[in-house]
Amino acid sequence: MKYMGSKARFAKELLPIILKDRKLKQAYLEPFAGGMNMIDKVDGIRIANDQHQELMAIWQALIYDNWDPPKTVSEEKYKHIKYNQSEYPKHLVGYVGFNSFGGKWFAGYRRDKEGKRDYWGEHYRNITKQVPKLEGVQLSCKSYLDLEIPKNSIIYCDPPYESTTKYRDSFDHAQFWDWCRQQSKAGHQVFISEYNASEDFACIWEKDAKTTFSWHAEHSDAKVSVERLFVFDS
Repeated sequence: MKYMGSKARFAKELLPIILKDRKLKQAYLEPFAGGMNMIDKVDGIRIANDQHQELMAIWQALIYDNWDPPKTVSEEKYKHIKYNQSEYPKHLVGYVGFNSFGGKWFAGYRRDKEGKRDYWGEHYRNITKQVPKLEGVQLSCKSYLDLEIPKNSIIYCDPPYESTTKYRDSFDHAQFWDWCRQQSKAGHQVFISEYNASEDFACIWEKDAKTTFSWHAEHSDAKVSVERLFVFDS
């Protein structure tokens, strides 16, 4: 699924590091599962959480309710759903809302390029292709602060990045880093994707990455940033 900040392109490099010391029946948990572009490549006990209700409603409908989403949505329908969300089921609102520029929530209708790009067709194929890979995943929709975490879990965090394009909901970054410290001290293996971190977190992987989140992404110069993976350095 196309999602703002997705780690799909880094999964082949990140997951071998994150799962290197995983033990039999050790739970793998993502507090900010988003587009499921990491967890769909993990097996065993998996817990996918995100506090975005419409987002998790999509995955519930697809994985457990056998929902077949629409293969296309007109611009008129997109706008009506955007401004009348209470009139539609949450999973449909989520499905439509995230098929926007940069995978950002209702950031503008992406018009198909005749003979070149079929954005709704891509959206449908990409998300339905993920469904079989997510069979058995445990879904959760709450704040990461309220999660009940199995003992000695592997926790991969891909939170809203500080000083970047904002998500729909506000985010307390200082509180998040304190939570990561607490979970690490509690015996969990905690990995965090971010550009930067506090001095008590060590960078164990980094790579240059080009990102573009503008409304007209195809016409904008990409911003070069450095993606990093951090762990608490006790």
